[in-house]
Amino acid sequence: MVSLKEIEKFLQKVTLFQGLKTSQKEHLAKRFVERTYKPGDKIVTQGLGGEGFFILITGHADAFRTKADGTDTKVNSFGPTDYFGELALLDDGMRTASVVASEPTQCLVLTRWDFLGLLKEDSDMAITILEEVARRFRVVLDTM
Repeated sequence: MVSLKEIEKFLQKVTLFQGLKTSQKEHLAKRFVERTYKPGDKIVTQGLGGEGFFILITGHADAFRTKADGTDTKVNSFGPTDYFGELALLDDGMRTASVVASEPTQCLVLTRWDFLGLLKEDSDMAITILEEVARRFRVVLDTM
């Protein structure tokens, strides 16, 4: 089990939160829960609603997108400090890909409701995080 101090320290390594103040990271750390997955476990499933936002602490996972013809295409790989599900923090939409653990994987999970609660308390945090989300989407669009 990961301690609150370990979560706070770990969040410093995650690009999405690097622009936050120490006190903001401390508040954020309190909202995360830890989840573990075995190889082959689906962390999230394309087309289903999302539980929230995930950061890998240990392990690796792969994102697959199922095409209209039923074939799966690997679209991304994740390792420690990588994250996914940031869209699920912003809306109630369906998952755009499935993410499957490729080895024993430990994640921190933040639900949308906890995230929205934090943003209502601290609008500066919202701006900092949304700027990083926008930057990340621009990088993805530039590679397409």
